[in-house]
Amino acid sequence: MEKTYIDKLAFIELKDRKVLETKSRGKDTWYIPGGKRDEGESDEQALIREVKEELNVEIDPTTIVHYGTFEAQAHGKPEGTVVRMTCYQAKYFGDLTPSAEVEMMDWFDYSKKNLTSPVDQIIFDDLKDRNLID
Repeated sequence: MEKTYIDKLAFIELKDRKVLETKSRGKDTWYIPGGKRDEGESDEQALIREVKEELNVEIDPTTIVHYGTFEAQAHGKPEGTVVRMTCYQAKYFGDLTPSAEVEMMDWFDYSKKNLTSPVDQIIFDDLKDRNLID
C-alpha cells in the first residue's frame, strides 16, 4: 500500500521534566504544539509562525535546535497516512498563552502519554529514553 505523508513541525518545550501539550478546539487528542508548513516556508519559518499562532510567543531564531524527526500513522486519518514530525527546541520571548485555536495547554509527564496522538507517543518514548521527562 502506498503511503501518504503529512509534513509537520513541532515545538518541544520542557519544564520541570514535563513536555508542553496543546488541545485544539473540537479535537479529542492532545498534540505537541506546531503544525503544517505553508508553501515555500522553511522549517524555521513554519515553526516560528505556528508557535506564535498557537501560543502567542516569539521564538528566537538563533536558538532553534533540531531535536529529532518521528513518523507514525496520522491520528484520525485513513490507514497509510503517515505524519512526519520534525521536532525542534528553542528559546522564546513572552509568556506561553493559548490562542483562540487552542482550547487548552498543559504540561505532561510520561504517565499522560496515552492522551496524545500516535506520533507524540513515539516522541514521549524518546523523551523518556533520554531522561528528559518523568
